[in-house]
Amino acid sequence: MSLPTILQLPEIRKFFTLHRKLESLHHSGTARCRSSYRPAPLLSASPVRALVDEQIIIKGDFLPSHCPVTVCSRLCSEDGDVWEAFAHYNTNADGTINLSRDHSVGGSYMGCEPMGLFWGLQPAPGAREGLRLRKINVTTPYKVHLSLLEGHVSSSVAQATELAAVTTERWYTAPGVRRTDIRHNGVVGTLFLPPGPGPFPALLDLWGIGGGLVEYRSALLASRGYATLSLAYSRHKDLPGPQKRINVGGSYFKSAFHLIQDHHQVCANRVGIISLSFGVFLALRLAIQAVVKMENLACPIMYIVGEDDLSTSSTENANLLEETLRAAGKSKLLTRLSYPGAGHLIEPPYSPSSRASLWSIKPKKLITLWGGHPAPHAAAQEDAWKKILDFMESNLRQ
Repeated sequence: MSLPTILQLPEIRKFFTLHRKLESLHHSGTARCRSSYRPAPLLSASPVRALVDEQIIIKGDFLPSHCPVTVCSRLCSEDGDVWEAFAHYNTNADGTINLSRDHSVGGSYMGCEPMGLFWGLQPAPGAREGLRLRKINVTTPYKVHLSLLEGHVSSSVAQATELAAVTTERWYTAPGVRRTDIRHNGVVGTLFLPPGPGPFPALLDLWGIGGGLVEYRSALLASRGYATLSLAYSRHKDLPGPQKRINVGGSYFKSAFHLIQDHHQVCANRVGIISLSFGVFLALRLAIQAVVKMENLACPIMYIVGEDDLSTSSTENANLLEETLRAAGKSKLLTRLSYPGAGHLIEPPYSPSSRASLWSIKPKKLITLWGGHPAPHAAAQEDAWKKILDFMESNLRQ
């Protein structure tokens, strides 16, 4: 078929007529190109990798306006246990949610809680009894999977439609922090040094009578610029047995303090002690170097109280400490923080709380009560951590 014949075909003539009309509209400025394409829903976390004491911004985008959605978090611990949290939101007119701005209307927490999906983590249904989430290997992060689900659903709904997802990394150890096992003159611990040559202010880190070698707070403090020695004093294979008893005396703790004080990358006159639970008693003994007589205290002290502490008489002990120092004319040495609704275990911010956890299984199963309600306990941890860092900045750096 010749070209003139092809150009006379009805289909071809219609095509050129339509093309001329579109070209005319384009030049007159009245043509608009529309598309029915909508981007897929997006869930973002910024930054996706961060230290555990840093807030992240969690957003959902490209969603229908004014629709119910659920944001879930899920973490598998190093012991193989699954922890999860979930919160219900309603999207805004522009089809977005922002956990730093918007309020949860149900789920693991209520209200505007930017980090609720982290501090609200609890053992998934069917989990073992008495769990407490504690990081074992601080050289690896917690990986928390965040997912955006259609509708308002709970953790028990397994068939919810996942619209989008992102995985975040929560670290205790910043890049450049150095970890060293310490087995020196009977002292058992782990030393964490910040990046750089130093010299650094330093801390001796004492945990409770549960024992073992707990490293995660020390790693985080080193990430904030403090050389930190996490010390084991019971229930550790490298300490004198039996492991269920404290078989080290006052000289052991003094040796540990001097070990970090004498380190060539430490400012010898800028060494403090941070402690929790039974470690508080040990810290006070070290500060006074005798039976605990608080009137002999000569250094600044911050004392943190969870008013819902079900493990020890924290409020009564704080009152006694305050009265003793006042009578000795040393009130200025004490900074007291007191938190309604917080329990015994005030840890780094955004850590999930455990109101009770398994203490032992032999000769019989024992559950220890710690106290604390999730939201006020989380608020206490966030506020206390900032004030701890400020206290150390004032007394160990300046």
